[in-house]
Amino acid sequence: MTMAGQTINDRLLAARHSLAGQGLAKSVCKATTEECIGPKKKHLDYLVHCTNEPNVSIPHLANLLIERSQNANWVVVYKSLITTHHLMAYGNERFMQYLASSNSTFNLSSFLDKGTVQDGGMGVPGGRMGYDMSPFIRRYAKYLNEKSLSYRAMAFDFCKVKRGKEEGSLRNMNADKLLKTLPVLQAQLDGLLEFDCQSNDLTNGVINMSFMLLFRDLIRLFACYNDGIINLLEKYFDMNKKQARDALDLYKKFLVRMDRVGEFLKVAENVGIDKGDIPDLTKAPSSLLDALEQHLATLEGRKVSAANTPTQSSSYQRTNVKSAVSALSSTSSAFGTAAASSKFDTTNGIDEQLKAQVLAEEEAAMNQYKSKVSSPTSSGAAGAALTNPFLSSPPAAQAGQPIVDLFGAASAQPAAAAASAPQASATKASDDLLQLGNPFADMFEASGGNSGGNAAAAAGATGAALNANNLWMHNNGFNGASVSSAAATNAFVSDSNFTSVFGNTEPADPCNGIHLKIQRNQVLIGHHNQWRLQLVLAIVQWACR
Repeated sequence: MTMAGQTINDRLLAARHSLAGQGLAKSVCKATTEECIGPKKKHLDYLVHCTNEPNVSIPHLANLLIERSQNANWVVVYKSLITTHHLMAYGNERFMQYLASSNSTFNLSSFLDKGTVQDGGMGVPGGRMGYDMSPFIRRYAKYLNEKSLSYRAMAFDFCKVKRGKEEGSLRNMNADKLLKTLPVLQAQLDGLLEFDCQSNDLTNGVINMSFMLLFRDLIRLFACYNDGIINLLEKYFDMNKKQARDALDLYKKFLVRMDRVGEFLKVAENVGIDKGDIPDLTKAPSSLLDALEQHLATLEGRKVSAANTPTQSSSYQRTNVKSAVSALSSTSSAFGTAAASSKFDTTNGIDEQLKAQVLAEEEAAMNQYKSKVSSPTSSGAAGAALTNPFLSSPPAAQAGQPIVDLFGAASAQPAAAAASAPQASATKASDDLLQLGNPFADMFEASGGNSGGNAAAAAGATGAALNANNLWMHNNGFNGASVSSAAATNAFVSDSNFTSVFGNTEPADPCNGIHLKIQRNQVLIGHHNQWRLQLVLAIVQWACR
């Protein structure tokens, strides 16, 4: 059962590592999921970054990958090998040093995934894919072991050494060291060529990714190999008998591997790699082999053909060597150019320059869109702002509207209402202690006075029509006869109306006057906010002591 490509096992394992705080193990798990695609670049880049961090344990990282290679699922095993190969190529050299110095290797010589055959081919997408991929997993693991062994023997990676006539490591190596180095390089190249896949075998993203990594290594290995053979031929006629015999044997093996490299490059061309990105192989003339054999026979004291005198033979041999060196130099130049190119440094074969160009175009388009949306003068921006529910702040057209607060104090009237305030009847400050006015009347009055000009007049007319039958606007919330306009503007009755009913009982004492005011307000509003009036009354009594 899968979810978005990843299986439940992948998600559970990643969650377990997250809960345990094992970030490195989680990243390895993410890079080696059961999803039938190559490891994702973001996970590989993170692991490469980890190899450059001094506080990350390289042995722990390597052991995690080796542990994942012991899984029964072929996809997990294959992706663990790919991740290891990627770290060998692009990670810090500490990772390669640990693999070369430790005894931990990939013991996959007998690996076989029978699960997809036993369950009818429904284990993973592709049916019998696991059974078919098992041989390539065994060969791939063998090549990675050879790569580690060659680093152990030489203390450097053949894929990372300098190449070329001037600074090439193998091109300027002395004869004794060269004769010891080339067999190690041949063993690693043999491990790579034994992968032996055809274009119809590259049927999924996992093996395709491994093929691209092998293609990258092949170009660099053969460029180094070719430089070593050129150096060997240039020094051949100055060698002693034993060295010449070893050099001739190495050259014969070189000719065989050159043919196999040509077959590998044909497969690369068939799977879609641009022909211009594949270097050309230029073979040395066949007469060179005869010249080398004749020179060795001369050194060993064997008889040579009577047609060739020693002088003629030596001149003829050196001419063949020069022509062979010229042909191999063109091959070395072609492979060196391909190896120096960073086009195949990515795991998916995408050109980095093309990728950077596409990303730049997308960023420019996004910046243009952002500037168009955020510009206040852009057409349609105001309308979009009014209808955009995701704005962090209200638009300017709605910024002046008050927020309805049913439990707050009455808000201040706008400028239009303040201009008409002198015409209204003045009220005393003690008429409404603690602003215990009608909150509903204040709310509707405030909402009706925020527009200006003709819009304000139209809004006022509409508000008046809507509030004509509003109980709270005319009788202060009590079912009784409508009060006068002067009373409507005041939340409480005037002093004259109160005196006509209860009589003029206000003494000269200011404190007693406040008591009466509070009692009068309490009588008018009944039990509305009595606790607030009682609190004010207690404060006034305490202050008048």
